[in-house]
Amino acid sequence: MSLNDKVEGTKDKVTGKAKEVEGKATGDKAREAQGKAEGLLGKAKEKFGDAKDAVKDAAADLKSKIDK
Repeated sequence: MSLNDKVEGTKDKVTGKAKEVEGKATGDKAREAQGKAEGLLGKAKEKFGDAKDAVKDAAADLKSKIDK
């Protein structure tokens, strides 16, 4: 489900940002990098969810045109 992708993406973005900030605050470059990577993964999951929605909408639109 694309909603799950969006929720997971948002969760990853939030936890990624928290890890990034923690890494900056403590001077832990590895933790900061891990947070940035997790945030990027979250953005990708959200975009994937959006793409799935777009495909689903296009398929439904095409189906309705064919059924007419």
